Amino acid sequence: MSFVVAVPELVAATASDAAIIGSALRAANATAAASTTGLLAAAADEVSAAVASLFSAHALSYQQVAGQAAAFHDQFVQALTGAGASYALTEVANVQQNLLNAVNAPVQALFGRPLIGDGAAGTATNPSGQDGGLLYGNGGAGYNSSATPGMAGGNGGNA
Repeated sequence: MSFVVAVPELVAATASDAAIIGSALRAANATAAASTTGLLAAAADEVSAAVASLFSAHALSYQQVAGQAAAFHDQFVQALTGAGASYALTEVANVQQNLLNAVNAPVQALFGRPLIGDGAAGTATNPSGQDGGLLYGNGGAGYNSSATPGMAGGNGGNA
């Protein structure tokens, strides 16, 4: 079994660093564009004009590829930022659920229903919905027997 270890703060810092790198590359490309895409011929002859035109064409091609690379880089930074935020939110949700389970377990054992939370909906094997929490929560819906003709539906759980 393999384990994944991710630190959301490091993922966010890496995304920030990658965004800074992208900004620096865009600035360098913009600076280079002016002096490389419009080269003047070194002399008034045809060869100098052809060489200048060739270099300008290559510079334009480079700028097009650099633009595509910048767009990809932006998408990568957005994905990295989103992944870090998603991971952090998932960790928070897991901690919240563990805390809720720790609070509800003794109350569930004593009273047969949770302190906080909604009851589960009824199923074909257990048609009545479970009771909701004592302090907060809705009872689970009773089983809908319309999919199983001849079977009675279940009662909803207490709120």
